[in-house]
Amino acid sequence: MTELPPALAEIRSDFRELGVKDRLQLLLEFSNELPELPEQYRDHPDLMERVEECQSPVYIFVEVDDAQIVHLWATAPKEAPTTRGFASILVQGLAGLTVDEVLAVPDDYPSDLGLTEAVSPLRIRGMTALLGRTKRQIREKLAA
Repeated sequence: MTELPPALAEIRSDFRELGVKDRLQLLLEFSNELPELPEQYRDHPDLMERVEECQSPVYIFVEVDDAQIVHLWATAPKEAPTTRGFASILVQGLAGLTVDEVLAVPDDYPSDLGLTEAVSPLRIRGMTALLGRTKRQIREKLAA
C-alpha cells in the first residue's frame, strides 16, 4: 500500500476510528470547513471545471505554483453536505503537497475512508472523480 501524505493519513485514521454514524457526522463537519473560493474564482466560475460524476454541482480548479506545490479549490452547495464534505477532505488533505505527492495518492483513497457502509456507491464514485480530475488537471498543467 502506498504511504499517504500525513494530512490524508490522519483524515483516514479519524474516519476509521469511528462507527458508521459518527463517520457521517465527521463528513458533515468537513462540509462546514470547505474553504471559501478566492475572489478570482468567485468572479470567474468559467475557470472552474464541473465534476459531472457528482450528483450535486461541484466545481474544482487546480493551481500548480513555481515550487510545484498544488493548490486545489472547490465549491459545492451547502445543501449537498456529503459532496461538500468530500470536496473539503480533498482540499484540506492535498493542501501544500507537491505535484508528485498528489499524483501518488491512491485512486481508491475515497473508498479507504470507511464510508462505503454509510453513503451510496454513487457518492463514493463522485469523490473518486474529484480526485481523478484533480490529478488530470495537474498533469495538464505540467504538460503545458
